[in-house]
Amino acid sequence: MSVAAALWRANADLALSARNHPFVTGLADGTLPREVFAGYVAQDAFFLESFARGYALALAHSPDRHGLDTFAGLLAGVRDELRLHDGYARQWDIDLGRVEPLPATLAYTDFLLATAALGDLGHTCAALTPCMRLYAHLGQSLTGGDERYGEWIRTYADPAFEELAQTLEGLLDTYATPDDPRAAAIYRRAMGLEVAFFDAAYRQVP
Repeated sequence: MSVAAALWRANADLALSARNHPFVTGLADGTLPREVFAGYVAQDAFFLESFARGYALALAHSPDRHGLDTFAGLLAGVRDELRLHDGYARQWDIDLGRVEPLPATLAYTDFLLATAALGDLGHTCAALTPCMRLYAHLGQSLTGGDERYGEWIRTYADPAFEELAQTLEGLLDTYATPDDPRAAAIYRRAMGLEVAFFDAAYRQVP
């Protein structure tokens, strides 16, 4: 079993917690209040900027052409996600330039950037991969949900997003050492921060 597959399987409990969270089930059935989703969009835009910087740091630390080219392509994928958030911001009059990050958002972004700054590509990929794999998993599992949040669901259910997730998992397999307890701990920490991010977004009252 690959490193990425083994880590995903080891964290199935957290993936299930995310899938069953009322924020995610509210997306699926359309009951999530609009103001909660708007708050989430603002927080996620802030998060994605740090996620992009994580990719940029990984690119800078890449020891070979494969890493350079692949991280550059993944960075372009984050730009597409940010454009989606820009569209929501225009539609709902959200000023993304004035976002105040919640503690859960800062905990996640600080963790990502601190990990990536150390330069170990296996550990950086272990920090970044859970976000991509979890969102692809959620998008695919929510296909056919309520149309109110259909654009969000379709974005992460799209085969192109699945391809990005698999690409990052391939980098994790390339650069991470099998049975590295530090990589496993980083991956689980990122998964836990994903669940905390949904929870903070759900409980925020703008």
